[in-house]
Amino acid sequence: MIAQFRIRWIRLVALLALVFLGAYAFRSQIFALFFRPGEPPQGTEGLRLADLSEEDIRVVATGLDTPWEIAFLPEGGMLVTERPGNLVEIQDGEQRRIEIPSVYEAGESGLMGLALHPDFAENRLLYVYYTTRQNGRTVNVVERYRFAGGQLSGRTLILGDIPGARFHDGGRIAFGPDGMLYITTGDAGDGSLSQLTSSLAGKILRLTPDGGVPPDNPFGNAVYSLGHRNPQGLTWDDRGRLWSTEHGPSGAQSGLDELNLIERGGNYGWPTIRADERREGMISPVAHSGPSYTWAPAGAAYWNGSVFFGGLRGEALYEARVDSYAPGSRVEVKVHFRGELGRIRAVRLGPDGLLYIGTSNRDGRGRPRSDDDRILALRPGVFRR
Repeated sequence: MIAQFRIRWIRLVALLALVFLGAYAFRSQIFALFFRPGEPPQGTEGLRLADLSEEDIRVVATGLDTPWEIAFLPEGGMLVTERPGNLVEIQDGEQRRIEIPSVYEAGESGLMGLALHPDFAENRLLYVYYTTRQNGRTVNVVERYRFAGGQLSGRTLILGDIPGARFHDGGRIAFGPDGMLYITTGDAGDGSLSQLTSSLAGKILRLTPDGGVPPDNPFGNAVYSLGHRNPQGLTWDDRGRLWSTEHGPSGAQSGLDELNLIERGGNYGWPTIRADERREGMISPVAHSGPSYTWAPAGAAYWNGSVFFGGLRGEALYEARVDSYAPGSRVEVKVHFRGELGRIRAVRLGPDGLLYIGTSNRDGRGRPRSDDDRILALRPGVFRR
């Protein structure tokens, strides 16, 4: 009897192991099947790839592993972060990888944000945001390096001990028109932290290039705005206004992703309010995806009156016309290339005036092509024809 029980137990364990391994092997297909983005509102469909000529769009790089951010080198070429932990230099179609030490990739975490110092051409300083493990804890950090001769040196901690987790890590960093470093952080799975000005989680942070707290920050620390869930895009328009994209509570049948106009000291409500809900002292989004459609928005760039941002689960490039936005007005969001490029994470405007798009189809949730992940360059004038 005992022997028969052991045999049945072994068979059950073996069966469960096979089910788990099968689910892991086909995780991308399972995710796509059960977590569909829904349908965008009628009348928002924008361009398709068939609308473009060969001169309008070109492939810059292929074979990347979950590219997260793009930065342009003054001498030409670009740097790209790959989430597993590589900084990739791309010059004339050639790729060279430099490993960033101590990166911990799990779920949505890993090597994420990248920004070049405003005086990079002279000082060669760059900044990265990544997840690591410290004393048994998952945390995010911002570090600074000197990049010269294809090598990194001078590793310096700018900000550490940002709460981290497998999900909701934020990760975008960018220098603003004021020369300050802005950093998006997620709530690390604990929404209550977003409302605490004493916590670095669920915030947009603002620091000097050396990691100091600017004297005009609203709370006397690194916090610039609060009440965020998982902001992943930062861009400034030609009036100096700061825009941010943010993941809402996106489940199988929900969306409520946001585009926010960021104010100094503003509270954006998570987890108390969402979408069009109102509460005194909290700011509602300029636009949101609605309850039945999901953008899962990522990187953002401003061009000619519009904020363009990538959609991960939405698998599209979104365009929000913000040039005429005033409080209380409506912002239209167009949906371009839906389902044609897969998951779009990085969106950057290059010094050549082209809009650069990085796919994220190898992140465990996409359906990668043989040449994914890719970076494409697009003439933004196609959106004004």
